[in-house]
Amino acid sequence: MTSTINKGDNPVMTTSDSSEAQRELWTRVRARIKTAVGVDVFTSWFASLELEEIVDDVVHLSAPTRFLCSWVQSNYAERLLEAFRQDLAETDRIQVTLRVNGQARPRFTPAAAEPMASDAPNPPAAPTQAPLASMARFPRDTAAAKGDALSGSAIDARMTFDSFVPGAANEMAFGVAKQIANAAANNTVTFNPVYIHSTVGLGKSHLLNAIAHAVQQADSTKNIVYLTADHFMYHFITAVQRQSALGFKEWLRRVDLLLIDDMQFLQGKSATEFGHTLGTLLTGAKQVVVAGDAPPRDLEMLDERVRSRLSGGLVVPISGFDLELRRAIVQRRADQSTARYGMHFPAPVIDYISRAVISHGRDLDGAVNRLVAANQLTGELITVPLAEKTLGDLIRNREARRVRIEDILRIVSRHYKVPRNELLSARRSRDVVRPRQIAMFLAKALTSRSLPEIGRRFGGRDHTTVLHSVRKVESMIKDDVELGQEIELLKRMLEE
Repeated sequence: MTSTINKGDNPVMTTSDSSEAQRELWTRVRARIKTAVGVDVFTSWFASLELEEIVDDVVHLSAPTRFLCSWVQSNYAERLLEAFRQDLAETDRIQVTLRVNGQARPRFTPAAAEPMASDAPNPPAAPTQAPLASMARFPRDTAAAKGDALSGSAIDARMTFDSFVPGAANEMAFGVAKQIANAAANNTVTFNPVYIHSTVGLGKSHLLNAIAHAVQQADSTKNIVYLTADHFMYHFITAVQRQSALGFKEWLRRVDLLLIDDMQFLQGKSATEFGHTLGTLLTGAKQVVVAGDAPPRDLEMLDERVRSRLSGGLVVPISGFDLELRRAIVQRRADQSTARYGMHFPAPVIDYISRAVISHGRDLDGAVNRLVAANQLTGELITVPLAEKTLGDLIRNREARRVRIEDILRIVSRHYKVPRNELLSARRSRDVVRPRQIAMFLAKALTSRSLPEIGRRFGGRDHTTVLHSVRKVESMIKDDVELGQEIELLKRMLEE
């Protein structure tokens, strides 16, 4: 039953009202978004979003992948904000964070409801729908857990160097991470700063967590701070609001080891503050390790000076997993499940998962977990037919989204900040030619169009020009790991 406490003419919702009211609000917002963008766009980008909470005029949404977080935050935050403001006029910002295994980051702690004196002697009966403008806001509990030496974001105890599976795609990053941890534990600095980048699910967060664990185990007196980008932003914004920004800066600048994850989500003045912090820590010879989904040059929210400092350190890419590494990961997870539950993973099943699940490491972990659950719940032996039945959505058996050349032009134009008409023009400057060649490469790779058809769509060019562009990009990818990852990101953006 809904209840309200009145203060003058403004009903105030109690905590018990908030959950139901937020569900109703989210239903209305989703309906507005679907009407505005259409069913196809809604299904691609909004259907899997969830409303977590509304705190201090900030709407916190969650998404199941880092890519979706980044895409919605970058491309649809204003549209979402507009939809929420129709009910909550004071809404100031949309924040999209990662939801892992069905859970977002820890919920905020509700503040104890404070009794309010009513100006009316007989408060009116509760309305059937509490006004959303008065939805309860919960202050975030920023106090670190007692005894937690790793201030900031939570550290995953499972993500250690021992549980990391190295291979050709990540061996450099793995070696650098171990060297950093060893040096930091011995009060020295090797490479600084270190920037690790890759697409989603290839082990960046695992390595940052592993560094923190190793250094803490070696020397528990070390001041280690691990922060995700959204946590960094929250700390900074809260400090500014509470007029304690100086204390926040001093807190960061006293650290021995600073680890920042999901750098691509850093925005606004928080990005500027990160730049100041980075400069101070490097000057003081304190170790800084950063992870993101793009190389430093593509972090457009940072100014050129900060991008230059990141690029001037050690930049370490992690490439997509090859078959050998995927098999090693699946074998490790299968061995762990065998030791824990006593079940048997036949070699053909391990081979099947390794060949069929090609997205990223988290899906490989998920595939093993699903087979363990299926075995325990149904008693079926772990076989290839069970894997085929259980892992259907992970092996891309769904019909791929049809990619159009118009989609490619739009995405490439936005990514490289080159107007669409220039991609189709006769301009030959490098800042236009390379994006144009990449767009032609993507058109050949992702559409069924012939070379002459692609040429016609790219300003009436000859098919030999298209072929030259395709071969040129193929050649560049072989020599440039970062470009290969960049193109994989563009493919993912086009296919989702």
